[in-house]
Amino acid sequence: MKIEAVIFDWAGTTIDYGCFSPLGAFVYAFREYGLILSLQEARIPMGMLKREHIKTLLELPRIKTAFKEIYKRDFNENDVENLNALFESAIFENLKDYVVLIPKVLECVEALNARGIKIGATTGYTKEMMHVILPLAKSAGYSPLCSIASDELGYGRPYPYMMYECARRLGIYPQNRIVKVGDTPIDMQEGKNAGCFSIGVILGSSTLGLSKDEVENMPKEKLEILKQEAREKLYSAGADMVIDDLGFLENALLTLEERL
Repeated sequence: MKIEAVIFDWAGTTIDYGCFSPLGAFVYAFREYGLILSLQEARIPMGMLKREHIKTLLELPRIKTAFKEIYKRDFNENDVENLNALFESAIFENLKDYVVLIPKVLECVEALNARGIKIGATTGYTKEMMHVILPLAKSAGYSPLCSIASDELGYGRPYPYMMYECARRLGIYPQNRIVKVGDTPIDMQEGKNAGCFSIGVILGSSTLGLSKDEVENMPKEKLEILKQEAREKLYSAGADMVIDDLGFLENALLTLEERL
């Protein structure tokens, strides 16, 4: 038995080192609504369908209390829609600027292609956002055989349906021939819920939450502590393996094949 497909996440895994593009848009949307949201809070549900991400943020105890103090009521679906509209207006202003491949993506893809492993992708981004991302990523040399957006099937992560659709389009069965590779706990949950192996990536991830410059200039001891914290979060979410970066993916797949 061998691994036949790898399904990557996008932001924080293959593009947008540190997954910063959505953060500013979430902070802006909540600020326009009178709510102060920190970058750390904005990262908590990263990887979800954006409307669900907003709902989850509104359920955070501090944000929920602040909302009630301002509006004298609990939030409702209209609030979610309004915040989502604000979020989308902000993210489309700078989305294209963050479509920059994370180091080692192209080398990793080349190695997978050489082994005959098919490549797909799932994402928390919407289909409209992917209309911006896909051609830019392709021009940089990265073009998965299929890519499923979070609003295409009616359910985003942690539901497994985007993974199932990738499997259908790629013609892969059973699901344990597929590996999900992502940078957030919800990526790991998506893979496990679909009956696939899940591999977490630390450097460049939203879970680590550091820019490339911060990683390169941080004292090694401090960086190792933060990497270990990120590793534990990914394992706690169900990761079968956690690697530093995509340069380690090929060997990780060989290890999984030995388990199979």
